Amino acid sequence: MKILIIEDEPKVASFLVKGLQEANYQVSLAGDIASAKRTFDNDHFNLLIMDVLLPDGSGMELCRYVRKSDTAIPILMLTALDSVDSKVTGLQAGADDYLVKPFHFSELLARIEALLRRSKSQQTDAQILTFADLKLNTWNKTAERAGTEITLTAKEYALLELFMQHPNKTLSREYIAEKVWGIDFDTRTNFIDVYVNYLRNKIEKGFSSKLIYTIIGMGYILKEK
Repeated sequence: MKILIIEDEPKVASFLVKGLQEANYQVSLAGDIASAKRTFDNDHFNLLIMDVLLPDGSGMELCRYVRKSDTAIPILMLTALDSVDSKVTGLQAGADDYLVKPFHFSELLARIEALLRRSKSQQTDAQILTFADLKLNTWNKTAERAGTEITLTAKEYALLELFMQHPNKTLSREYIAEKVWGIDFDTRTNFIDVYVNYLRNKIEKGFSSKLIYTIIGMGYILKEK
């Protein structure tokens, strides 16, 4: 499980990173909104922990930014503001939980585990993924676009499912290789590009618009133009 921490206080950040790594989580750290946006846009995380008061703005702003591209990722907000209004504002911005500083690390871990359990349950219950006029049935592994059935190989299906789980988000070749093939990416090969082209031919040929775009030097993204 990968967690992104957005916290500008060095002591608190160090405490969180060390504790979560000892609990066997992979952790990335950002100290402000700008770096958090870059990190979030270029990687995949299972959960976000963010402070409300950041050097270049409010965590509420960052929370709303995240929710535009990912409505499901759990967000836990940390703050020294222990007022009902602050909590309500955070929840309305898209946070799933709210923890007031100072806190016991054991409580933080318990809340993280609860959020991840809830997220996993929601993902299990979801059987139909949709994007634009594209539909993917994760129960019987079938796909269709604009009512037309699309026949996919096992790897093409896994690749499309990965894109549809992360719409409007750039996926690097390394990340695709890890999630679909379970291997380290060899930069001397172009098999990721080959499979993306196979998938493009099946979900775009004969239809009115593209869905998978190349982000030069970074990877691929599923989006509407």
